[in-house]
Amino acid sequence: MRDLADWNGVPWPQLEEVTTREQYLHAVHTFSVGRVGGERHLSGIGPYLGELARRGIAFDRKEPSHLFIVDMQLRPDLADLWPLPEGMTFHLNLTPPFGGPDSEPEDDCSEEELDRMVSVLGPLTMSVSWNCGWRGVPEFKNCGVQLCLNSVWTDQYAESAPGEFGVWVALGSRAAWSPAGEAWLRDSGLTLGEPRRADNANGAAAPTQRRQLR
Repeated sequence: MRDLADWNGVPWPQLEEVTTREQYLHAVHTFSVGRVGGERHLSGIGPYLGELARRGIAFDRKEPSHLFIVDMQLRPDLADLWPLPEGMTFHLNLTPPFGGPDSEPEDDCSEEELDRMVSVLGPLTMSVSWNCGWRGVPEFKNCGVQLCLNSVWTDQYAESAPGEFGVWVALGSRAAWSPAGEAWLRDSGLTLGEPRRADNANGAAAPTQRRQLR
């Protein structure tokens, strides 16, 4: 990437939810605290919260909102409660090396911090983005690289895929499908897969082009 770009940004990691029992068992032996959240009124969540309370996990039941977010210590005896009911989420992005009490999911990191994240990832799913300005491409909007770990890139989002790892190269919305973009792809020397047209958040087709590095 550094050989092909005039500049590149720092890594932006996004650790995805812990959704399987295997991921939770890995987390129990590797991390300390997780954040669980959801909507109380959804089917299946009430009994689940009741079971957590029975096992000594404290939830603020005076909270007026139907939403709840609670930090809890990871314990092996909770593994049998996985997978979580639909509508309930569990994250580790407050636990080092993925972050701390004041972290936000959008926080950037250093290359050294990213190396530490990858070293303890195990079966967890993470994607990492780097913005860049490809040399020879006149506009840099949405240019960059996406690293998917235990996930695959589908349209706009990285989706869980255990054991799958991939690198995606993105041409910006101004250059994709243009003569300049086609020339950059031809001259880059990279072995890339078929182009994928990314989608906007509202589902409309956007001109950003992504290709998987092979």
